[in-house]
Amino acid sequence: MIDKLEFFIALAREEHFGRAAEVCGVTQPTLSAGIKQLEGQLGVMLVLRGSRFQGLTPEGEQVLVWARRIVGDTRTMREEMRAARHGLSGRIRIAAIPTALAMVARLTTPFRAKHPGVTFSVLSRTSIEVLSLLGNFDIDAGITYLDNEPLGRVTSVPLYDERYQLITAIGNPYSDRDKVTWAELSQLPLCLLTPDMQNRRIIDQHLAEAGTQVRPTLESNSMIVLFSHIRTGKWSSIMPLNLSETFGFSEPIRAIPIVEPDASHTVGLVATLREPHTPLVSALLDEAMALADDFRARH
Repeated sequence: MIDKLEFFIALAREEHFGRAAEVCGVTQPTLSAGIKQLEGQLGVMLVLRGSRFQGLTPEGEQVLVWARRIVGDTRTMREEMRAARHGLSGRIRIAAIPTALAMVARLTTPFRAKHPGVTFSVLSRTSIEVLSLLGNFDIDAGITYLDNEPLGRVTSVPLYDERYQLITAIGNPYSDRDKVTWAELSQLPLCLLTPDMQNRRIIDQHLAEAGTQVRPTLESNSMIVLFSHIRTGKWSSIMPLNLSETFGFSEPIRAIPIVEPDASHTVGLVATLREPHTPLVSALLDEAMALADDFRARH
């Protein structure tokens, strides 16, 4: 039954029988047969079939909620038994928004010092993708904004407040200032994250509130691309304070606080809302709370 439920979850996520079978490590006929057997056991049709996957039936949507819960509980049970025998071990899968990637090491490094049997997988994803991956059990935890767009049913640990700075080279407009307003930023050639990133939507929101808008001269979903353009001295950007602190901008690059308003948004760790959490996730939540205390002490 568990295998069949995992087949069904994979199909709902991939929306394609072939891809779902590949993810599950089985042949397509095996996956199709397993889902048909699940339908027979439950006495309802779960999948709308044609020449290709056409979606889930209303009953299928209901079963999907139960399937995720049952499979999640099963994974928790297995992990607890493994931890009881061998101590905390395994792999923790984390997805983080690009602006939070630089601080992930402050969470993973002390965690692994306490639990050397644990390894990590860290992905860069949009805030929407973080929540989708979490709901589909494709990650164990995410790092994303907590207070700007709906999160759904998750457990969250606030880590830090993201504040914004103009990153620009000496000699560019405003580079000699101690602060700059959101309204003044429209005069600069900016490179920003792409609109599918929540950080970009936050920036656009504050610019609109200041009565202005920006048409960036470059957009990218990669922070490395933005950094490389800033270092040419010909581009400026808007970045969170914690990011500029982590990368340690120095001459000839300046980080200038943006005011009117002095905006901030909370970033934190999110995990599926469930009790009990797996031992790995429980330990990660504890580490996140310790990191949050450290952030508060520093700021």
